[in-house]
Amino acid sequence: MSVSVEKLENSMAKLTIEVSAEDFSKALNKVYNKEKGRISINGFRKGKAPRKAVERVYGAGVFYEDAANECINNTYTAAAKESGEDIVSNPSIEVTQIEEGKPLVYVAEVALRPPVTLGQYKGVEVDKLPSDEATDDDINNELKRQQEANAKTNEITDRPVKDGDEVTLDFAGTVDGKAFEGGTASDYELKIGSHSFIDNFEDQLVGMNIGEEKDVNVTFPEDYAQKDLAGKPAVFHCTIKKIKEKILPELNDAFADEVSEFSTLEEYKQDIAKKAHERKAENNKNQKENQAIDKVIDNATIDIPAPMLSTTQENILNEYSQSMMMQGIRFDDYLNYLGMTRQQFLDEVKPQAEKRIRTRLCLEEIAKAENIEATEEDVQKEIEDLAKQYNMEIDRVKKIFEDDADQMKSLKSDIQVRKAADLVRDNAVEVEKKEEPKEEEKKDAE
Repeated sequence: MSVSVEKLENSMAKLTIEVSAEDFSKALNKVYNKEKGRISINGFRKGKAPRKAVERVYGAGVFYEDAANECINNTYTAAAKESGEDIVSNPSIEVTQIEEGKPLVYVAEVALRPPVTLGQYKGVEVDKLPSDEATDDDINNELKRQQEANAKTNEITDRPVKDGDEVTLDFAGTVDGKAFEGGTASDYELKIGSHSFIDNFEDQLVGMNIGEEKDVNVTFPEDYAQKDLAGKPAVFHCTIKKIKEKILPELNDAFADEVSEFSTLEEYKQDIAKKAHERKAENNKNQKENQAIDKVIDNATIDIPAPMLSTTQENILNEYSQSMMMQGIRFDDYLNYLGMTRQQFLDEVKPQAEKRIRTRLCLEEIAKAENIEATEEDVQKEIEDLAKQYNMEIDRVKKIFEDDADQMKSLKSDIQVRKAADLVRDNAVEVEKKEEPKEEEKKDAE
């Protein structure tokens, strides 16, 4: 096999790859042996016709296409590596010479990593972030959530419905005196105050007793999904059948001991505050990094070759497909549910693909400009994290990367990119967010 490279405009290149006549002949024989069991020729038992007899009947090139695909699949990856080029797209293949007794020649048109001209990447301005300190609301909201999760229900028989109760009711709705689809139910469970029903339906149930009947008057919203009901007044004849009250546990040391690893409420509150602070700090860190990288991308100049973009779109589609598969869902079924074609999905993820490319290229260029390296300690920590993530032995994961130079190179590149992102974030400057001028002020300025 031999490879020659021709550089083209817009970060494109042509790789001309020549496969020896001997290897092409072997591929022809392999295809023939694979296919002969399905071939019938007069004068021969099925599957027993010699290759030359098959070619006389069906043409000399009957096995050429499959043999060419066999050769391309076996040689392209090695040829791309041998070219020494930084290829960033799937190839567009064209066979330019195919004939038995001669080398197979094919051309692979590919996109190369485009040049990146960085603008400012240190000290870019980002919006000032909110405090990451835990507030009383953070603590109280978590305590309330735990109370709700550990609440008990008590059936009520001696008082009317009040806000917060869970009721079981029958209802029959009418519009203009006529029943409508979906307007009738029996033994329907509803939490008062949840606002899961239209208008003020739930408010009108407050004060009703078990067994009591009442007409509840409501109006469907103008944007209601059922167009024939939108904006129309309705009457629901309701009967209360059961009332349940949620009993929240008291906030004390016993509660803390039951729902947490702490024996006192004060210790539990401190832990909630600590976790809330960590959560906010991580969120602020991510927001700052995302804003800063967006500015870096805006300041950089990159001309993305079209095949690189389309390859990344396909990669995103494949990621979605694999994710769906892990959930037991066929990707085509997922697209049908969305009412989308494959091409529409690819078009929709195009901006995501472009941002992914620009982000990676910018951060790789920053790592290069700043001489950022992946140290042995960095690699070891990454391997340990991967082993933990996939529940594998560290030595086994380490061997996988040590045995595959390309995977090790990719691992180190990922580390360098993350370090570059840290540098951009840590050097970003927080400034007060500028208020957008009001319409009146814009007019005055004009």
